[in-house]
Amino acid sequence: MNKTGIAQLPLHTGKAPKWLFERMRLLARETALFIVREQGQSEFLNKISDPFWFQAFGCVLGFDWHSSGVTTTVCGALKEAMKDMQNEIGIFVCGGKGSASRKTPDEIADIGQRLSLEVKDLIYASRLSAKVDNTALQDGYQLYHHSFIFTKKLEWAVIQQGMNKENSYARRYHWLSSGLDDFVCEPHSAICCDKQGLTLNMVAEESKGARDASTELSRVKPGNIIREIKKIQNLKLPKQHEILIRDINPDRLNRIFLKTYETQASNFETLLGIEGVGPKTIRALALISELVYGKKPSFNDPARFSFAHGGKDGYPYPVNRQSYDNSINIIRDALNKARLGYTDRIYAIKRLNRLEVAIGV
Repeated sequence: MNKTGIAQLPLHTGKAPKWLFERMRLLARETALFIVREQGQSEFLNKISDPFWFQAFGCVLGFDWHSSGVTTTVCGALKEAMKDMQNEIGIFVCGGKGSASRKTPDEIADIGQRLSLEVKDLIYASRLSAKVDNTALQDGYQLYHHSFIFTKKLEWAVIQQGMNKENSYARRYHWLSSGLDDFVCEPHSAICCDKQGLTLNMVAEESKGARDASTELSRVKPGNIIREIKKIQNLKLPKQHEILIRDINPDRLNRIFLKTYETQASNFETLLGIEGVGPKTIRALALISELVYGKKPSFNDPARFSFAHGGKDGYPYPVNRQSYDNSINIIRDALNKARLGYTDRIYAIKRLNRLEVAIGV
């Protein structure tokens, strides 16, 4: 991975009140405009794919500083913010939570048709990133949120989140197209979560042997694979491995293995992309192969950014609406004047940042 972070993301119920979400939308809009104007679209994607920056951004927007809801709400606010300015800023946000996540490919296709962009690779990236985090990486977290963010240059980032109802925690996965050489070998920009126990990680570098073996096995006649799975289930395995064979029904897998056999996948990425190949299929192939494997420092403490405007649950203090509105208006005014050639307010905001660094805030 390019970067890895650990963060506690407890599952919380509820949602942002309407008055707060509207402000989140406005501040997300002005912040995105500011970043793109000053640093470009690529840097915005770099920032949004950094888990620490993303968490800090959520805190500045006034959402609960540590709950899982910050992922879905911030992405939702950003999507709403981009709706009326997509062509101006050149950044497009698709997908979302639940049923909205499943509409992502259609949304990407619609934007591509409207702008005459060839988006086939973007749709592939959206689908495969979700497949990797739900199937190739089996960590007990079921995906329920998928946001796909891209530019006219076809650069992209993915922010998706999985839920584990047993421990009441969420895991957030970040992807970035820049520097991505392989979808199935260390592809993530970052994974944020509580520390997890035994995990089947078929996209880890050390799992290359398992990927190759699984791909080779997918080309074997289904009957041979089914017989091997039944042998494994008859073994008395150590307790910590039970999660890897639980709920595997060899007879029901036969139809999927027939499809993989007919496809004759040349590599693991192709195998993973086959329709119907899900966690149980990959888990079974990995078992048979016997190779199962268990941004800047300033953003390393995202919680301190919650002091900008407060948080919806009152931590570290209730959201200060007047201060929040002032922030929106200051950035908006600076951007409007910059369009007219008056950049003194932009420079003033930059000087504030330099002062903050100098005094160690």
